[in-house]
Amino acid sequence: MKKIPAVDELLPLTQPVFHILLALVGEERHGYGIMQDVAEQTGGALQLGPGTLYGCLKRMVAAGLVEESEERPDPALDDERRRYYRMTALGQRAVRAEAQRLAGAVTVAMSRLAGDNV
Repeated sequence: MKKIPAVDELLPLTQPVFHILLALVGEERHGYGIMQDVAEQTGGALQLGPGTLYGCLKRMVAAGLVEESEERPDPALDDERRRYYRMTALGQRAVRAEAQRLAGAVTVAMSRLAGDNV
């Protein structure tokens, strides 16, 4: 039986993994939809190519952060070759923990930089 890692064992998340999980908050998406959402989230600063995206998704599935969805939209409205992904409960805990970790780092940075002539 596969051991489910603790959230702290998964942190820090890489930037692509963090943004992929954010793209999956509240909805399932296919790969191209994930790529579009990540680009939108980051104002175009992070553009995931197919190799990066699907490599990350493969590792994220193996780690239990996301899973491939069996549900599909109406076949008349969608390409049957598309794979849809959804976040797991572990993925939800991991993205929340990473967001809190990043917020703490930003708080420290802003505190140290306040009044400094950087």
